[in-house]
Amino acid sequence: MNIKKYLFILLLIVLSATDLYSGDYPFQFLRYISTARASALGGAFDAIVNDPNGLFYNPASVYTVKEKRFSASFLKHTLDINSGNISFSNYINRVGVLALSAAYSNYGAFQRANSIGTQTGTFSANDMALAISYANELDTNLFYGATLKYIYENIDKYSSSAMAIDVGILYKLKDGRTNLGASILNAGTQLSSFNGTSESLPLDIRLGVNHRLKGLPLMVLASFHHLADKSDNFFGKFLNFSLGGELYIGQYVRVRLGYDNQIRSESAPSGDKKLSGLSGGLGIFAKYFNFDYSLSQVGSAAIMQRFSLSLDI
Repeated sequence: MNIKKYLFILLLIVLSATDLYSGDYPFQFLRYISTARASALGGAFDAIVNDPNGLFYNPASVYTVKEKRFSASFLKHTLDINSGNISFSNYINRVGVLALSAAYSNYGAFQRANSIGTQTGTFSANDMALAISYANELDTNLFYGATLKYIYENIDKYSSSAMAIDVGILYKLKDGRTNLGASILNAGTQLSSFNGTSESLPLDIRLGVNHRLKGLPLMVLASFHHLADKSDNFFGKFLNFSLGGELYIGQYVRVRLGYDNQIRSESAPSGDKKLSGLSGGLGIFAKYFNFDYSLSQVGSAAIMQRFSLSLDI
């Protein structure tokens, strides 16, 4: 089969879909589901291989994970907001790779008050997504994958739910050091809404590449993401990009650095950006488990920490 034909068709689909715009929408937490390694690399994770958490960026990538793998991540956000996700993937001979995943966000307690300001108690807000993924080989070194997910949000006594699908494709070049990936995330519809008015989901279209340098223990990564977001012109969409680098120190340690231009552009005033958009982290690789930590700045004052642990089981 012609690999270039597949990639060309996918590129046409992705570019044509960038004309879609979701406007203001619920389920914003879907845009920020990540892990420590991915966050440390600025989110340039669309073409990653051999990492079960790649399914959150491109479901095709999970096919490159051939062990039974469990992974869990925790995000300490600002104030008392906490988020996390878990995943489990399993390669089944002659079937493909099946994976289960879940993500959540909890926004802590809020004070409830009536129309004249009298406090009447507290309430909470939560987000959740449950998903099943499937990935397989389409051709030599060319993989595809899809994720079906159920999404739920609640604020006090109000709630909304939705169904969505992620689809992706991943191609490993013959040099064994370069990977290309593309994905469309969160394409779906609401099942129920907060106020009876149906709203769009936060569609995300992504293109990514990574390359392991020859003769140097360094992998460089790049990604265009959120290509479905509104912009003043077509080429303005491509200002939503991320860059990352992962340095291999010996057999067990990896040091990471990343940059997300969209975060830097949108999350802080022009005169007070400081290190907004930058991230870094550390990974420890043992025989049967990996531990990852990341630190990222979103806005001039918001610093977030993520912790991830993955195990072969």
